Amino acid sequence: MNIYEILKKLYIGYEEIEHKAVYTVEEALSLKEKIEGIGCKNLFLTDKKNNYFLYVLRDDKRADLKELALFLNVSKLIFASEVDLKRLLGLEKGSVTPLGLINDKENQVKVVIDKELVGMKLLVHPNINTKTISIKYDDLIRFIEFKGNKYFLH
Repeated sequence: MNIYEILKKLYIGYEEIEHKAVYTVEEALSLKEKIEGIGCKNLFLTDKKNNYFLYVLRDDKRADLKELALFLNVSKLIFASEVDLKRLLGLEKGSVTPLGLINDKENQVKVVIDKELVGMKLLVHPNINTKTISIKYDDLIRFIEFKGNKYFLH
């Protein structure tokens, strides 16, 4: 099943735009003029014990990884490798998105969502960085619950 089939199955509505490939938050800023929503920064992280986390926060917010590690009660957090990103989420660098959980067959990735995103319309890639979709926060949560991954509000 692809991401669009799952969104349809879960009755999740979305808007979508196509655009040139974007790899950074800065490159994606111009997209906000074309589609409604809050841009999301998605950081794929790991700790020394090979626990994996996807941290979803506003694109204009600075991530405090030391504080996040304390919140999660894990040792130091670092960016996971591109090999692990591909292996666990089936994604390439620049295309990181919570919708990549579709490829996490064993639900190894825990999702941490910044509480400032609650109730918002979120801009995320549908697993490719040449498209952006706008999805409601509650619908994203329904998708994560459907997939069976653990998630936390932070």
